[in-house]
Amino acid sequence: MALLAVSVSGGTAESRAIGGADGWAPCPARGTPELVDGVRNRLEAARSGARLAAGGQRIHARNALPAFYGSRAWAPAWFDGTTLSACGRRVLETVARADAEGLESDDYHLDPLGALADQVVSGTATAAERVDLELLLTDAWLTLGSHLLQGRVNPSTVEAEWLANRRRADMGALLEAALGEGDPGSALARLRPSQPEYDRLRDKLAELRAVASEGGWGTVPDGPTLHPGDDAPRVPALRVRLAAGGDLPEADANASTLFDDGLREAVVRFQTRHGLDADGEVGPRTLQALAVPVEARIRQVRVNLERWRWLPEELGARHVRVNIADYRVEVWDSGSVGLEMRAVVGRAYRQTPMFSGQMSHLVLAPYWHVPPGIAANDKLPELQRNPGYLAAQRMSLLAQGTGQPVDPASVDFGALSGAEFNRSYRIRQDPGPLNALGQVKFMFPNVHNVYLHDTPSRELFGRAERAFSSGCVRLERPLELAEYLLAGRPEWSPERIRTAAQASSETTVRFATPIPVHILYWTSFVDVEGRVHFRPDLYERDARVQRGLDAEPPAA
Repeated sequence: MALLAVSVSGGTAESRAIGGADGWAPCPARGTPELVDGVRNRLEAARSGARLAAGGQRIHARNALPAFYGSRAWAPAWFDGTTLSACGRRVLETVARADAEGLESDDYHLDPLGALADQVVSGTATAAERVDLELLLTDAWLTLGSHLLQGRVNPSTVEAEWLANRRRADMGALLEAALGEGDPGSALARLRPSQPEYDRLRDKLAELRAVASEGGWGTVPDGPTLHPGDDAPRVPALRVRLAAGGDLPEADANASTLFDDGLREAVVRFQTRHGLDADGEVGPRTLQALAVPVEARIRQVRVNLERWRWLPEELGARHVRVNIADYRVEVWDSGSVGLEMRAVVGRAYRQTPMFSGQMSHLVLAPYWHVPPGIAANDKLPELQRNPGYLAAQRMSLLAQGTGQPVDPASVDFGALSGAEFNRSYRIRQDPGPLNALGQVKFMFPNVHNVYLHDTPSRELFGRAERAFSSGCVRLERPLELAEYLLAGRPEWSPERIRTAAQASSETTVRFATPIPVHILYWTSFVDVEGRVHFRPDLYERDARVQRGLDAEPPAA
C-alpha cells in the first residue's frame, strides 16, 4: 500500500500545495464515461434491492452516498480520467490517521482502499475495481466525517437520558464543498471537536500508545503500604512505574530502595491524577491504580474522546461544566476556568444524568419541593415510622392541586402506598439551616428535575469519593458561585446575596442571558498543565461506550 506512506509531523500530514484558493485547486471530476456508468449502474442496482457494497465491503452511508452521486449526475469525486486524483490520495492519508482520533482506520475500509489504490496507480485495475475505489473512498469520507462530527456511537443507545444537542450537518453537502475547496482530507479534520481539551486528550492517546509499544509501564509487586522514609525492595519497581507514567523524572527511575521525598512527591502527583487521597503513601487503593495496564488507559481515553464528539459545537463563552466522575464543577469564561469547586453527585442507584441545559435563574433561601420519587421512597417511610418527622425537619404537608396545608395528624400514612401518597400530597421544606438545598439553588429546567444547590452536609466535601446525592449536584461553595455569576449586576452585591440567602422566604434572581450548563462524565481528561487524569468509572458507563466503539460501524 505505497500510497499510504505519508510523512507525519505534529500529527498532521505534510502535503504539497497544488495551487488554487488556499493553495489547493478544486478536485477534478473527470472520470471516464465507463466510470460514470459503473457508478450509476451499481447504485441503481442497489435501489432495486441489491446489497450496496464495493470491493467486498459493506457501504455504511447507505442513504448519503447514493444521494451524493445522484446530485452530481453520477460524476466521480476521486478520479482524474482513469487515475486516482491528488484529492483521493489525501483522503486515503486522512483515513490512515483515523486511529489518532481514537477511532479505527479499518472501519473506513483502509486496507481495501490501499490495495485498490495501488492497482489503479499501477494500471492493473479493472473497470469494476475503479468503481469499487470510487465508492469506498466516498463511503470512507462520509462515514468518518459523520463519526468525527457527532460520534461513532449514538449516545442515546448507551446513555438513555442523553439530551445534549449533537452537532449535525448535511454530509453530502459538506463533501461537495470540500471537493470545491480542493482538500477533502483537511475538511475531514475540521469536523472533529474544536475544543482544545479534545486535542490535548488526543495527544495523550498517542503518548499512551507509545508507552504500550515499548512494553507498557510495569507493575509494583503487592505488599504492605509503602510510606515515605521506608527502605523496601519494592521501591525500585515503584520508581520505574511512576517514571513510565510521567510522574517521576526518568533520572530517578533507579535502583534506590529508599522512599525519599522526591518519590513521595511523585506519588502525590500520581494520586492527584487518579482522584485518590493524595497522602503520599502507596496503600491498597494507590497500588490498585498503579496496576491498571496502559492498554486499559488507552481504552479509557478512546471512550472519552468519543464523549467529546457527542457535544455541541459551542459550549458557550461562559458556561458551567460538571464532571460527574471527578465530583467537580467549573465555570468557564472565554476558554479558561474562572471558578471551580468540589461537588457531591448522585449515588450509583440514583445516578446524575448526562445532559446540557440553560441556567435561567437562581433562588436564594429556597423552599425545597421534595421530588415525588424521594417523597414516595424516602419521606413516606419516615412518616410511617415517625408522624412527627415533618415538624422536626421544618416541612409542610400540602394537598396536591391546591397547595393548601394539610395537618399530618389527620393522615393515616401507614395505609398509603408511595403512588397513593403522591396523588394526594406533596412535601415542602422551609428555608433555613435544615433545608436540604441549603441557601441557594441554581435552576436550569430539565426533565430530570436535576439542578445545582447548596447543602447542609458540609462534611461530605472532605471525601475523595462523593456520590451521596439523589441525583442533583451539591456544591462546595455555592454562594461564591452566585456571586461570580451575578458579578456584573451591581444591585446584587455579595452582602445582599448573603443577606437574602439567610432570609426566611425565597428570592428568585433571573439571569439576563441564560448560562449553558453541561453535566458530563469524563473518566479521562487532560488539565491545563498537560497532565492526563483518570477517574474510576463511578456508574460503570465506560464499558457501554467501549462496546459501541468495538461494534460494526453504524450507518453514516
